[in-house]
Amino acid sequence: MSALTPAPIPTPTAPGGLPLIGHGLRLARDPLPFITSLREHGSVVRIRIGPTPAYVITDPALTRRVLVTDAAHFTKGGKYNDALRVFLGDGIATVADGDTHLRNRRLMQPMFNKAHIAERGNAMIDQVRTTVGAWPAAEPRDVLADMNAITLSTFLVAVFGTGLPAHLEGEFTALMPEIMKGTMRQVILPPWITRLPLPANRAHADRVARLRALIDQAIDHHTDVAEPGSASADGAPGAEACPYAAEARRRQSGLFETLIGAEDQLGRRQLQDETITLLAGSIETTGTTLAWALYEIAGNPAVERRLREELASVCGDRPLRYDDLDRLPYAQRVLREAIRKYGVIWMVMRSAARDIVLGGHLIPEGADVMWSPYLHQHDSAYFHDPDSFDPDRWEADGGAGTRGSFLAFGDGRRKCIGENFAWVELQIILATVLQAWPRFKVISRPPRAQAVITVEPDVLAMEFHADSAG
Repeated sequence: MSALTPAPIPTPTAPGGLPLIGHGLRLARDPLPFITSLREHGSVVRIRIGPTPAYVITDPALTRRVLVTDAAHFTKGGKYNDALRVFLGDGIATVADGDTHLRNRRLMQPMFNKAHIAERGNAMIDQVRTTVGAWPAAEPRDVLADMNAITLSTFLVAVFGTGLPAHLEGEFTALMPEIMKGTMRQVILPPWITRLPLPANRAHADRVARLRALIDQAIDHHTDVAEPGSASADGAPGAEACPYAAEARRRQSGLFETLIGAEDQLGRRQLQDETITLLAGSIETTGTTLAWALYEIAGNPAVERRLREELASVCGDRPLRYDDLDRLPYAQRVLREAIRKYGVIWMVMRSAARDIVLGGHLIPEGADVMWSPYLHQHDSAYFHDPDSFDPDRWEADGGAGTRGSFLAFGDGRRKCIGENFAWVELQIILATVLQAWPRFKVISRPPRAQAVITVEPDVLAMEFHADSAG
């Protein structure tokens, strides 16, 4: 006689839901305190986003089941994913599971192998050094805006190569924060509101359309540079007229080169979608991480001293080189701790493909399933004193017990494809800022963490000084 299957455990519902909007007001007003408060109600907690129920996983072991063990039963989808698709389209971050996702991921994977990134590493360093070195000394700077701008310019050099028209970078920088805010608004509001012809909805649609037009211009520019015999942006002759054109194209080309040859398989619309997906991931997550890292470094003299000593021991008085990055382990730990403490993505969704029991709770077919890296990475069961900034928790032996709860890049078959690139970009920018500026300090009030798509500082102004005097 077979054992009886235990009856599912009743799933607790979070308190504070309101008619029509459910927990949408809490998600809009104080999302981080709300999402972290759910842990006290159980390992799986039911909330409502508008009229739609969603199941929030507070136990990282169950999240790993969703992402790895039972991934086939939790597909890409949900209200959050639907909102992201408005501007990401069917890029690999949002496209449904299946043959299309697998094919596109395989086509894109070569862009992000270590050898390809290494070929662009020193060009990325040059770009960052030029930008950071041009800052006026001792002037107030919006650090989040600066970090987003630097990550964007570095991304564009790495992906599209050199020579991209300057107006494209400027418009990308202006559009992306507003698009991210509009996307979050679509997530937390009931669908009937986001479908109305309201000014905010129209503005969001217009910004997304403009972003797509800019991406198309960037793809066309890259194709023109890459094609033998084509004229350069300034009208210079192509390969037939210039014997050094092949070498020039090699220097100008970027990671995107690997996808141009696959355009007949992807199509122009898919190239747009994948480029926008990479752009959004690069700017928002990397820029936010760097802003928080600089804030924490400025407030922790011992951390700053160790960073500068490590950098000096590797580089001496010369500028950073790509080959130096693997010899900066403490810098890597500082960045990992910044990601751990601040999320950086605070909410991810899947959709249950069938009725399934998770942690003893029945998740009905079609239900939205949510998990939060921010929530998991502030779990005191995995991270001692989770609100403190402690890079040493990531030392080789000391970090073993915490890695099961570190899910900033996801896991399983949909783990972030650009993780290698993100770590390279983070290290390059942090090290270059430290080399360029012997001293920096926060001049605004302490920032509060606010959840948009990423967990951003609501305000963060700093001054950068060319001398090391206090």
